[in-house]
Amino acid sequence: MLPPGALGWLHDLARWLGTWIFVPFLRVRVQHGDRVPADGPVVLVANHSAFVDGPLLFGMIRRRVVFLVKDEMFRGPLRVLLPAIGQLPVRRDVVDRRPLLAAQDVLRDGGVVAVFPEGTRGSGEVAAARQGAAWLARSAGAALLPVAVRGTRRPDGAGRRFRPRVDVLVGEPLPAPSAPGRDGLAAATTDVTVALRALIDQLDERDERPARPGRDVSEK
Repeated sequence: MLPPGALGWLHDLARWLGTWIFVPFLRVRVQHGDRVPADGPVVLVANHSAFVDGPLLFGMIRRRVVFLVKDEMFRGPLRVLLPAIGQLPVRRDVVDRRPLLAAQDVLRDGGVVAVFPEGTRGSGEVAAARQGAAWLARSAGAALLPVAVRGTRRPDGAGRRFRPRVDVLVGEPLPAPSAPGRDGLAAATTDVTVALRALIDQLDERDERPARPGRDVSEK
């Protein structure tokens, strides 16, 4: 359930480290983690507002997860480490089907692939979503799992925060898309985007956290 060349033991070690490495810096609260299907192919779709979102989900989801990671991250030691733990580089400036086909193979083996549908960090509101997640889910018969992350981004004008609370809310899995053609992909993308935004709204309403852009918690 990992790409060829990945080391399962190293992936599992990295995930174990990810379960506690953020404890000194963040107060993480995972809600409805039991909604993650125990087996079978899953495309995890999450909002993205801070660098830490990917590593955080990598450690908190209780299955091996293969992330589509921007190619710029594969530099220095990470050039070796990220492929070794099963992560796939994606070049955003060119059409490159190789990472999608590799992710498709992971799903067809019953694995989990994680996608940030906006393609880059934003405000975390999922203002626009690409269709890659829906394409992967449809091509591999995988469920779409929306996951919302809130609290990793520092609100505008706020000072440095001490161990801010971060909420991870897992939604109900959506069935694998089956409608054909571009219209089918558009409909599936809309469905998962609506579900993801609803989760974000739940967190904002529950915690009265303002839904506005800010800065990464890692910024100095």
